[in-house]
Amino acid sequence: MRNNFDGLISLVTQHLKKDPIRDGAFVFVNKRRDKMKILIWDRHGFWLLYKRLEAGCFQTPPADSALAPEGLALSYEQLVMIIEGIDLRSVKRRKRYEIMQNIA
Repeated sequence: MRNNFDGLISLVTQHLKKDPIRDGAFVFVNKRRDKMKILIWDRHGFWLLYKRLEAGCFQTPPADSALAPEGLALSYEQLVMIIEGIDLRSVKRRKRYEIMQNIA
């Protein structure tokens, strides 16, 4: 969690092989899962959002074996639930028509 803008942009481009300007938002969580950084491009520059939990930890969804171990695609709703402390395993979603927009 020591990386700032340039370090996180470098991680996205070199390790994830993604374009941080075109490919959405990028979420980084530390090993203890009590700190999170979100890197987002918004037309004029990058935003870096940082959250530190005073108690508890972020529950991350299990990694899909088909994806690279470094990357996990999330929807906006899933990210909000993780930030709010909602257990994704116990959430039951009713069937709806939707166009998926993933946050990488």
